[in-house]
Amino acid sequence: MSVANNAGYASQNGGSGQPYMNGPKQNPLMQPSQIPAGQGYMLVPPASTAQQIPGKLPAQQTPEHKNYSYFHNAPPANTLQELGQSKRLPVSSQLVPMSQKMSSVYQHLLPPEKTVSPSSYSKVMPAATHLLPSLPDQQFSSLPHPSGSVVNHPQAAPQAGHVSPAALPAKTQTPSLLPATGFSAPTGVHSPLHTYKQPELTPPKSSMPLPTTFIPGKPLIGPPRPTGAPPPVQTANGPPLQAHVNASTRQDGGFDLTSTEDSLVSNSYDALEGGSYIATEQTHVPKMGRGVGYTYPTLQPGYQTTPAVPLSSQHCPPGPQQFPQVSLIASMGGLSLQPNQQHEGLRHVNLIQERKVLPPSPVTVPVPRLHPDSQKLNCSPEVLRCTLTNIPQTQSLLNKAKLPLGLLLHPFKDLSQLPVVTSSTIVRCRACRTYINPFVSFLDQRRWKCNLCYRVNDVPEEFMYNPVSRSYGEPHKRPEVQNATIELIAPSEYMLRPPQPAVYLFVLDVSHNAVETGYLNALCQSLLDNLNSLPGDSRTKIGFITFDSTIHFYSLQDGLSQPQMLIVSDVEDVFIPMPENLLVNLNESKELVQDLLRVLPQRFLKTMETQSALGPALQAAFKLMSPTGGRLSVFQTQLPSVGAGLLKSREDPNQRASAKEIQHLSPATDFYKKLALDCSGQQIAVDFFALSGQYSDLASLACISRYSSGCIYHYPSYHHEHNPTQVLKFQKDLKRYLTRKIGFEAVMRIRCTKGLSIHTFHGNFFVRSTDLLSLPNVNPDAGFAVQMSIEDNLTDLPVVSFQAALLYTSSKGERRIRVHTLCLPVVASLADVYAGADIQAVSGLLASMAVDRSVSSSLGDARDALVNAVIDSLSSYRSSVLSVQQPGLIAPFSMRLFPLYVLALLKQKAFRTGTSTRLDDRVFAMCQMKSQPLAYLMPMIHPNLYRIDNLTEEDSLHVDDKTVPQPPILQLAVENLSRDGAYLMDAGSVLYLYVGRNCGQLFLRNVLGISNYALIPQNMVELPDLDTPESVRTVAFIAWLREQRPFFPVLHVMRDDSPLKMSFLQNMVEDRTESALSYYEFLLHIQQQVNK
Repeated sequence: MSVANNAGYASQNGGSGQPYMNGPKQNPLMQPSQIPAGQGYMLVPPASTAQQIPGKLPAQQTPEHKNYSYFHNAPPANTLQELGQSKRLPVSSQLVPMSQKMSSVYQHLLPPEKTVSPSSYSKVMPAATHLLPSLPDQQFSSLPHPSGSVVNHPQAAPQAGHVSPAALPAKTQTPSLLPATGFSAPTGVHSPLHTYKQPELTPPKSSMPLPTTFIPGKPLIGPPRPTGAPPPVQTANGPPLQAHVNASTRQDGGFDLTSTEDSLVSNSYDALEGGSYIATEQTHVPKMGRGVGYTYPTLQPGYQTTPAVPLSSQHCPPGPQQFPQVSLIASMGGLSLQPNQQHEGLRHVNLIQERKVLPPSPVTVPVPRLHPDSQKLNCSPEVLRCTLTNIPQTQSLLNKAKLPLGLLLHPFKDLSQLPVVTSSTIVRCRACRTYINPFVSFLDQRRWKCNLCYRVNDVPEEFMYNPVSRSYGEPHKRPEVQNATIELIAPSEYMLRPPQPAVYLFVLDVSHNAVETGYLNALCQSLLDNLNSLPGDSRTKIGFITFDSTIHFYSLQDGLSQPQMLIVSDVEDVFIPMPENLLVNLNESKELVQDLLRVLPQRFLKTMETQSALGPALQAAFKLMSPTGGRLSVFQTQLPSVGAGLLKSREDPNQRASAKEIQHLSPATDFYKKLALDCSGQQIAVDFFALSGQYSDLASLACISRYSSGCIYHYPSYHHEHNPTQVLKFQKDLKRYLTRKIGFEAVMRIRCTKGLSIHTFHGNFFVRSTDLLSLPNVNPDAGFAVQMSIEDNLTDLPVVSFQAALLYTSSKGERRIRVHTLCLPVVASLADVYAGADIQAVSGLLASMAVDRSVSSSLGDARDALVNAVIDSLSSYRSSVLSVQQPGLIAPFSMRLFPLYVLALLKQKAFRTGTSTRLDDRVFAMCQMKSQPLAYLMPMIHPNLYRIDNLTEEDSLHVDDKTVPQPPILQLAVENLSRDGAYLMDAGSVLYLYVGRNCGQLFLRNVLGISNYALIPQNMVELPDLDTPESVRTVAFIAWLREQRPFFPVLHVMRDDSPLKMSFLQNMVEDRTESALSYYEFLLHIQQQVNK
């Protein structure tokens, strides 16, 4: 690394600079000329011309940190305990002789007369105990009523094979996930995050109807595409500026911080991201229609419209200009669906009579009823998905529907096509800081209206040029207005410091237990194979720390003949033995890194150390990475037993199958949470790999990743000889983990139309300043969810919009912003709300809410709430929508799978009872519920079952010159299994291939490569590559399933007598077990409660 590039990271001290959330500013921001040129079209003006950008007020000062517990709802801003700003740790001025701190040094010892500057670890965050006040019973995260909950199961009519009601939670007085008043937080409890109120800067409230009238024949929602554009306008100072766009896919994704085009540099990510107003004075906001789209309304000569923001004469060309008209009905708040879709979504389904409701093909995502042009521009449901595709007009209507309103996000997903824009001007609303998007309205050539707060904004001069068509005067055709998902290369004002390099530090358990598992060989070999594929550039740094009862550092200074190992035995006062050369430039020291990875597995083969000093090792890693930030990868095989953060076993194996309440789902200590908050303040994310055959208290250890935006991996009973399937999965996961793209020092903010409010977040992050999510690392496999409520009536709005903006630093050192915008219609009838329910998204959000309830209250309370969610919604549908009461259990077609998905959740590892489930396995399943994107989570909740011994090419897909069969999806019931067939179950993270006892010889010989059934190996994890049509089709289908997810699902080939058969049958969610109802019995239970 050059001296210039290293200037920003040379000091661990805070210095005298003003502190900010990412640490002190160590040197001035880079000049635009110093920013590395990104791919895509760069800004190349045809001639020099002055940019005419209005002045802006300075950014607001940064509020202090606020945080709330991961398992709690967000409280109001004024109830949060304020956390002090994280500052860089000072280096003590006292020098301690090395001999007093180091017990021994292997190989090349440091000279004994040299001294070391120890870094004192100070806990900069307060104790992270319960930060929330007690909330009413109606709130989702509330605790049970002090008097306790008495479950009164009503007596059902005697039925054959009936299971005791104790096996299933009944509709009781226990608070449900969605209370009687709705899923949203009660009035006065949640914090309004999107009200945009700022003293002296808030525009006056206005209904703002469109200055147009209804014209018969025009579409209800969304404008038609423009047929023309205003002529180019020559500026007073020269030709227009140009901007350029790259529509190709970029290796690194984007990240979002918001700032005005020429605002002053702030010392806070929150101020940069723009949560508050940064605007010029505006005495009057014109009453404009709340239209959606990118075309202009018909204007009278001279752009005569209702009063608007004053514009200089040079911004509007003289003379009449005609533009295509946007025709929207001002009173479209009561928008109803078209009769054909309304009929389909609300078609009554009697679930008792039609129990086989699972479609043979994958469940499709509901499509919002927007104008076709607007729908074509809408955000993909793979990235941004709402639980209700028809938004209720009022909170009371939402409460009546008894369904949760929320968003499920996959913001950094790998995309095949991602437009990338490079421009010196990023156009945003000057009031709410929304990025310009396809759903804003252009009032004329020079003005656009925000689709979230409805403020009228000027169109910057540079934005008048369209780099795609190379034309001028068509801002509505810019790529920012044509793509709901776009990536912007951020200018220098979106940086608090020079973009950090990619820094990777690996912390490895090398105790006797760790060596026995053999994971070091797999890890070191994977690192050797993928070292050149680590995301980064010429500045990339890497380092290693190992630990048992002591901590081992490795000096990898360029020029050494072999790595130096330095041992620190004082785990009570951890220090860094060498200020330099522990994190080294990968390119300069690659040979030393490779040498270390080759010898590391053998170095500890004969160790007898059985203790684990995980806590002190994490403290040392935190001190080492604080100057720069980066990614910390931790590998642990046992309970921490030495130093800070030590844990004791809390699991009683005899209670695993108990029907009583599950204990110890919450952390045993707050050490790992507080350390995670410290890491988040220094832009360090911690990824945790648990490879233990015994209880490791994942409930406590997972906090280190949960609050630092890290990832959690769990490999139960990992052993290189006894469990080859786990070894294979570990190797595949490592390859993906080491080579996937990564974003550093990221923040994300979610905005929504005025009137909507976000009150709860789900995922791995730290909440900064109420609604700003701090993500020291962001990866393409991370999912998030938010719960929302309706604060103000949306009666005058035909549509509402949501926008997620992610600001991050790419591994190449570019500051990027990835923006996703979703537009949905507003409806006035309860029937339309039900017709637009996305039941998979509803189930995913309920799963996250149930995890919170399990930890804050009890597992039984969470199970009750899941069942009550089905009962309440179907009861409301029966009483409020059905005009004629019918016998049976009636559900709208859109919600026909709701009871099935909830029953599947009740039988999932995270929430099941009566079945032996290891506590760590249960906690890991809960972590997945909170952090997995919905597309990856649904197969884990409700697996897909296929019969594959008779695959044909009928209705097959053609992918990359390969034919992929598409067998029908079967109901998860044993009655669908035949002894003469072979069945593949896709359970998300694992694949089961069950071969019946009488399976045909053709499948055994041409697919499995064996002559008879008895020769199927017990540990078969891969299919042979045979040159037969049956083998080619089967292998192609399994490969296609694996390609749809980033992690590697292991395949288990099972005979009828396989030990894994029990795991396979536990996923048959429609069958009855000793402790859970069958699907039919569950429907009868729901019917009994609904008909009360």
